[in-house]
Amino acid sequence: MIRPSAARSHVDTLAEYLKERLAHHRRDTLRRVAEVLFGILQAESTLHRKIALHIDREATPASITRMVARTFHETNLTPQDVCDVLLPLLPSGKLTFVMDRTNWKFGSHDFNLLVLGVSLGGVVLPLTWKVLPHGGNSDMRGRMLLVGLLLKRLPARRWAVLIADREFIGQEWFSFLRDRKIKRCIRIRQNTLLDDEPARNAFEDLKPGEVRSVFEQVWIYGSPMQVVATLSPRGERVLVASDLSVWNTLTTYRLRWNIECTFSAMKTRGLNLEQTHMTQPDRLSRLFGLLSLALAWMVRIGEWRAEQQPIPTKKHARPAISRASYGRELLCAALRWGKTTFYTHFALLKSPFPTPERRKTQPVRY
Repeated sequence: MIRPSAARSHVDTLAEYLKERLAHHRRDTLRRVAEVLFGILQAESTLHRKIALHIDREATPASITRMVARTFHETNLTPQDVCDVLLPLLPSGKLTFVMDRTNWKFGSHDFNLLVLGVSLGGVVLPLTWKVLPHGGNSDMRGRMLLVGLLLKRLPARRWAVLIADREFIGQEWFSFLRDRKIKRCIRIRQNTLLDDEPARNAFEDLKPGEVRSVFEQVWIYGSPMQVVATLSPRGERVLVASDLSVWNTLTTYRLRWNIECTFSAMKTRGLNLEQTHMTQPDRLSRLFGLLSLALAWMVRIGEWRAEQQPIPTKKHARPAISRASYGRELLCAALRWGKTTFYTHFALLKSPFPTPERRKTQPVRY
């Protein structure tokens, strides 16, 4: 059984660290944030009553549940605050950024988040996001806002490339990124004009396993770019426009899958974001911020653990467990049983990820 004094000591340790990074927040507010964060990790749930079961307080379950609700309703935890906590985890040098959306429904309500983050440890760590007030695609201004906010923290010289899917196209958007000296690696649609012809015409006879490109840069949405094409395992043409070399374009675009791993770790296969009953955009944004902190910590521990005890692979050559889950196992055991190993895990929250290594071979996912 967990020792209450150990549990409270762990909460105080995290709260003190958050206070160092977020001096403008009150200490008691950050202590509640730490309690709720630990509750989410142990419950693997975003339901208030389930989180409350893992919070050690001299109070009734109903009172603790109300405290959890107040943390989301009243605490002004912004994406910028979360970014301030995560920035020390980023390695030096250039970084790969990914933009995408995640959406789900609860009853008749559409949840829709636009996310921009950095690719590390096999996931994308969200650094800024926006809760969209509608279902469907994001708008140009929302994308520009997120990039602009992140550029204030991480100047363009730190951006190796921005990766995105077919939703994130358009002349104004492409020009916006080019003008800020951000290299692009973005999948385009088959009807996108390359100079004056649809892209599909340039790759009509593409064969499975073949990778082809146009010999010279072509004009796409007002920018001269390289276009590389291949077929997905389902036989669908994958066309990617980029400012990179032909050889690096598809290798880089494959890193887009990391954001799908992020959403998987935050949703049904992880912390169950879509269980939440909260529909107010500001409250949902705070919840997503806490999950982003939890994900970063889990993956950082998972990376460290994998260095000592590699993750076993299954017959299909894929890892038996994600790095996020691999790290969460250790962290939750330390929290649940009051282990002193918590302080080893806590030190990892303050130490940067290792610089990403380019893998020569990597399974392709689209």
